[in-house]
Amino acid sequence: MAINKDLLDILACPKCKGEITLTEKEDGLICNNCKLLYPIRDGIPVMLIDEAVAYKP
Repeated sequence: MAINKDLLDILACPKCKGEITLTEKEDGLICNNCKLLYPIRDGIPVMLIDEAVAYKP
C-alpha cells in the first residue's frame, strides 16, 4: 500500500522537524538531516524516534 502524497507532504521528522522522503521500495521514510529511516508497517508510517534505524544510502 503506497503512502498518500498529501500525507507525505505534511509529515516531518519527529527528531529535527525536517523533510522526509519515501524509500524506493516504499517501505520507509528517510530523514536526510538525521540520517534516520522510519519504517512503514501495514501502510502506516511509524514516526517514533525509538523505532527509527540509522539510514545508510
